[in-house]
Amino acid sequence: MRSLLAVLVAIPSVALAQLPDPAKGNVTSEPVAGNVHMLTGVGGNIGVSVGPDGLLIVDDQFEVLAPKINKAIDKLSKAKISYVLNTHYHFDHTGGNGVFGREGRIVAQREVRTRLVAGVDMGPMGKIPPAKKEALPVITYDTGMSLYFNGEEIRLTHLPAGHTDGDSMVYFVGSNVLHMGDHFFVGAFPFIDLNGGGSVEGYLANVEKVLATLPQGVKIIPGHGPLAGRAELESFVAAIRESVSLVRARRDAGKTLAQVKAEGLPEKFKPWGAGFINQDTWLETVFTSLEKGAKKVSAPTP
Repeated sequence: MRSLLAVLVAIPSVALAQLPDPAKGNVTSEPVAGNVHMLTGVGGNIGVSVGPDGLLIVDDQFEVLAPKINKAIDKLSKAKISYVLNTHYHFDHTGGNGVFGREGRIVAQREVRTRLVAGVDMGPMGKIPPAKKEALPVITYDTGMSLYFNGEEIRLTHLPAGHTDGDSMVYFVGSNVLHMGDHFFVGAFPFIDLNGGGSVEGYLANVEKVLATLPQGVKIIPGHGPLAGRAELESFVAAIRESVSLVRARRDAGKTLAQVKAEGLPEKFKPWGAGFINQDTWLETVFTSLEKGAKKVSAPTP
């Protein structure tokens, strides 16, 4: 099993000492609302629907954590896991697919399956091989779909070209709980996978749209960080919007990436770079994504 470092190896500026070892992680559970609970361990937060139809989980972290995840789920219900929903392909969200996919049917956006089938080249750390058959989604969709489970509609919506090219958010309609996957890092700059079809401008457009349509009183399970609500998402969107705007203005003024990094961000953004993605990494991600976007716009039509 590869560590979380393998997931983020493409980001050279990450503060490596802050990346925990999944094997040493603990898994804890807390109720969210209605049928839904949240499991926190190492990697992406897990959503769990518990009810008369059995169990449904959203994401499954790392394979090495599967016994601890199962132990935490057993305290909620000893029923069978019927469905495993993947918010995107990253290993800290799908690493347990090979275990939980033997019990439940894996559901994900089409590009998640495509990337898991192909495997992922992680540069100097080597390649993550193609996923085993039991770790692959068996139900896929393009723009979205709904499951009806445990007495409520569970709505999956594809968020294009944001964190990756295959992200989805999962809304438990009756419970009024939204799992945003890695389109939400509470109080921290996000990782945006530019090599996996992600885009900073797409990411910002996605989270702005989610915020604009957010149901009243909704509880939000983020990809990383504590349980949240509208206030935390508003703060996150504002930080992304302002920092992207600053980098865009500097780039448009002809400044280089080195100059953008040297100028940095206002002091108020310091806490936002204290997580996996530090300020320099975020500035580089934004600058690089804007450069890619500009090249696409200026490319000649064949």
